[in-house]
Amino acid sequence: MKRSKFHVNVVVISALMSSAGFVLTVAAQAADMTFFLTSVNAGKGADFGGLDGADAYCATLAKAAGSGKANWRAYLSTTGEGGAAGVNARDRIGKGPWQNVKGAVIAKSVDDLHGATNNLTKETALTEKAEAISGRGDAVNAHDVLTGSDPAGNYSTAGGDTTCANWTSSTTGSAIVGHHDRKGLKDSRHMNSWNSSHGTRGCNMEALKSTGGAGLIYCFVAN
Repeated sequence: MKRSKFHVNVVVISALMSSAGFVLTVAAQAADMTFFLTSVNAGKGADFGGLDGADAYCATLAKAAGSGKANWRAYLSTTGEGGAAGVNARDRIGKGPWQNVKGAVIAKSVDDLHGATNNLTKETALTEKAEAISGRGDAVNAHDVLTGSDPAGNYSTAGGDTTCANWTSSTTGSAIVGHHDRKGLKDSRHMNSWNSSHGTRGCNMEALKSTGGAGLIYCFVAN
């Protein structure tokens, strides 16, 4: 059956309005967002230009999504030189609570975030665009999230490079990652923790992908 030009135009306009409505809805939700998993890597693997660069990247993605909040912090730890104390990811992100772009509360406090009752899962660890990141069982597994942290959210004392030279290397080194699609805080082999599961094979994108990641990081508002 031949459709009139009027009918076709109505269909096109309806589709455009629906798309625009979705964009406006996401932007409205992003205004109250205080947590997200980055949708894409900054372009240099684990090199974010240090903590300041990672914080700025979180803020840039948040602003582009419609957030008007300040004080965005990357959930990343660093290690000190010559035995000096490092920086703990848990100390950088404020007191909480934090919610994702759809309003789901991830955790009520720092202790809640690092305890068995937190709500950080594949379904809630959404990006700033309200999208879920693939994990185990999907065609592409990207569940590794860069943290450089131990399960308590502190910098690692395991020795060696656990932060890709404190987030300045896209070549040599390694970094601790967590799994955003965990089944619990951690299993008996410590492979399902959201913030501390294993080390990467390197710091460039190829190495990060080879262990099941995409060079993504968690971002929190330090409220």
